[in-house]
Amino acid sequence: MVHNMNKHPKKLTEETLSTNPWWQYKKDEFELENGQKGEYFYGETHGNVLIVPVLPDGRLILINQFRYLFDKWSLEFPCGGIKEGIIAEEMAKQELMEETGWTTEELVKIGEFQPLNGLAKDKCHVFLGNVDQQFAQKLDETEQIEVIYRRPDEIDELIRKNEIWDGQTLAAWALIHHNFLHK
Repeated sequence: MVHNMNKHPKKLTEETLSTNPWWQYKKDEFELENGQKGEYFYGETHGNVLIVPVLPDGRLILINQFRYLFDKWSLEFPCGGIKEGIIAEEMAKQELMEETGWTTEELVKIGEFQPLNGLAKDKCHVFLGNVDQQFAQKLDETEQIEVIYRRPDEIDELIRKNEIWDGQTLAAWALIHHNFLHK
């Protein structure tokens, strides 16, 4: 099936319905080529960062974090929202330190993706970093995070068993796994 790429909804209006420190909830009104009008509801953020931290022995650092919406624990790479006015790389270093206690001097940007392109404007910036020192975590009062260390083959097995089920972690692993960790 071939689609005419020039036919798409035309935005008529954009309205912010609600805002909080992390994101805005918006409503657009649009018009189709045939004149039919509709509404589109979505969230918009400043984006987020995800870090794949690598220890000198090749193991990777994950976090085990309780996820309220699913009422269960989730194994993930450290990740967090970008605060307004902070560049992605600096935010990634902050998140790494806050969630794991580990630091890195240099991060390599691996790529970026849209985690929920039908529901939110929320670009995820993916970084790879060799960690060098560990300090105490600096968790927010709402965070419960355990630091976990695993080899790449163990992460593959956790994914196969559906013990890693976080979409951003899965997407980042797809970007990083073969291209950067197995050279």
